Amino acid sequence: MEEKTFARIKELTEMQATSGFEGPIREYLRGAMTPLVDEIQQDGLGGIFGIRHHEDADAPKVMVAAHMDEVGFMLTEITPRGLFKVVPLGGWNPYVVSAQRFTLITASGKHYPCISSSVPPHLLRGTSGQGNVTVDSILFDAGFESKEEAEGFGVRPGDTLVPSVETVKTANGKNIIAKSWDNRYGCTVMLEALEALKDEKLGHTLIAGANVQEEVGLRGSKVSTTKFAPDLFFAVDCSAADDLTTTTGTFGHLGEGTLMRIYDPGLIMLPRLREYLLDTAETNNIPYQYFVSKGGTDAGAAHTSVEGIPSTVIGVCGRYIHTHQTMFNIADFDAAREMLIQTLKGLDKSTVETIVKG
Repeated sequence: MEEKTFARIKELTEMQATSGFEGPIREYLRGAMTPLVDEIQQDGLGGIFGIRHHEDADAPKVMVAAHMDEVGFMLTEITPRGLFKVVPLGGWNPYVVSAQRFTLITASGKHYPCISSSVPPHLLRGTSGQGNVTVDSILFDAGFESKEEAEGFGVRPGDTLVPSVETVKTANGKNIIAKSWDNRYGCTVMLEALEALKDEKLGHTLIAGANVQEEVGLRGSKVSTTKFAPDLFFAVDCSAADDLTTTTGTFGHLGEGTLMRIYDPGLIMLPRLREYLLDTAETNNIPYQYFVSKGGTDAGAAHTSVEGIPSTVIGVCGRYIHTHQTMFNIADFDAAREMLIQTLKGLDKSTVETIVKG
């Protein structure tokens, strides 16, 4: 991996923007995409897309969509002691929330350090233990001594709390540890593909960018696909690895390539689209692994939009996603990057019509 790419990954993953509050990522993408496309368009929820127009007005439209948001929390109540009650934005395992560092981001843009509460073992002695942990039982503590003091610093319900993490490489240089790889992976690979294809003549109009509010119900893709009505839709997203104890009978293994997602509860990849992706991977010697998921992506919402849009995912897996610390493999990212580039290179009017209509 080039240092330029790692620097981009580090910058994007360390940025803090949870669902509904994606502004910093949107403005970063706006600046990065502008020199690579003909125009930038934004939808009503805040999704942002760069468009490379084909000279033929009847050329097919191909959409590549990351999502900008990461999982986080919204402050709902300030207690008399100056601590915060929250609701999750996106899916969290409550057992990974306690005793972590967050950034409290106020409506005025102020950033304050904050930690999530936990019960020390000393205070559990002589009890039956902590029992089941739920998100609504965890308080967030920014060190304020009262509700009035917190409010004096501009803190209000509706503010957000986002994990605070430094992005680093592992000792062997093969992996990266970061927060929010779901889905700053998609933002990164989308930009890398736009750069690689900048001087390439494509057989389609390319619409590439990122949706908002994916983690709270695939909301952004419903809006953006209605706006652009593409002929094909490719989500670029990160999925959960399941390889800690075995790679037999599980899906999502670090180091085995990009994910060929054939099924999830919201999407069955169409046979002709699967054939095209398999041919692309094998022709270009791109490592890939079949993937079946219990969770969904923006492709699940996109494929039932408008009159029905053939959709799929070009993805990677990561260990411990939706936490403060995700581990992902650099070679998997490289494979996904090449898969996206070669997929877009090979799509022209005839190929798209074959995929869509047979």
